Amino acid sequence: MFRPTASEKDIIDFVLEVVRGAGADACPPLVLGIGMGGTFDYAAQLSKKALLRPIGSKNAKKHFRVLEKDILKAVNSLKIGPMGLGGKTTALGVNIEEFPTHIAGLPVAVNVSCHATRSAEKTL
Repeated sequence: MFRPTASEKDIIDFVLEVVRGAGADACPPLVLGIGMGGTFDYAAQLSKKALLRPIGSKNAKKHFRVLEKDILKAVNSLKIGPMGLGGKTTALGVNIEEFPTHIAGLPVAVNVSCHATRSAEKTL
């Protein structure tokens, strides 16, 4: 839960802390779903919804599209890389879903995908 005076840098730093903490255990390259606003439990639900958005889809609001791009760049600068072996691609995408919230706080939830959410199977 952030204070309403939190900056974008504060939010980016928080996301970086989450990704650093997950490290190689989350089977990078990752997809990050971020929920912002509402109550904290709703922010967590929004983070799941964001995580399930197609990679490469963009938030409809320009401000959040730019934030998605900035967070992706910052996460990839960690150079955790695929399987945690180092490299340029720590995350494949960052999706943000937002909802209005009370002015006294700013809930932010981060959901980190793993390989399981990027697997598919098809029978021909």
